[in-house]
Amino acid sequence: MTRQRRIILRELKQVKTHPCADEVYSMVRQYLPRISLGTVYRNLEKLAQLGEIQKIEVGGSLKRFDGNMTEHYHVRCMGCDRLDDVPENIHFDFNKELEEVTHFQISGHRLEFIGLCPNCAEKQTDRMLDRISAQMIAEKAFSACSISASP
Repeated sequence: MTRQRRIILRELKQVKTHPCADEVYSMVRQYLPRISLGTVYRNLEKLAQLGEIQKIEVGGSLKRFDGNMTEHYHVRCMGCDRLDDVPENIHFDFNKELEEVTHFQISGHRLEFIGLCPNCAEKQTDRMLDRISAQMIAEKAFSACSISASP
C-alpha cells in the first residue's frame, strides 16, 4: 500500500459523505499537494478492486466512493444527487428471501433507494404552489376580462 493510497483510504474512512473523485482529490491535496487527479482516480479504482472501499455507480451522474465497508444501503436524491446511507437500524434480508424464492445461491446484491431529499422536496412543493398561484391569478384575470367584455 503506497503512501498516496493510505492517505486516500484514511480520508474516505473519516467522512460520512460519499465523495466523487474530485472531492477526494481536494481532500487529499491538503496532505499531498503535488498529487494529480489521475493518481487519485487510479488509486480509488485500485482500492475498490482490493475491496477496501465501495465504488457506488448505480444511479446519478457521478461515481461516488464510500469508506464504510459494512453492508448497508444508500438513498439518492433525484433532485440534487445527494447520497446518504440508509440508517443502520433498518435491515432487509433480501439475499435469504430471494434464495428461498428462486433457489439461487445469492452472493450479494446492489440496491439504491431514490427519492427527494427534504430540501428538494420543499423546493418542489414551493414551485408547485407558485404554479397554482400563477394559474389562479391568470384564471381570475381571464374571468375579469370575460365579464368586462360581455355586452
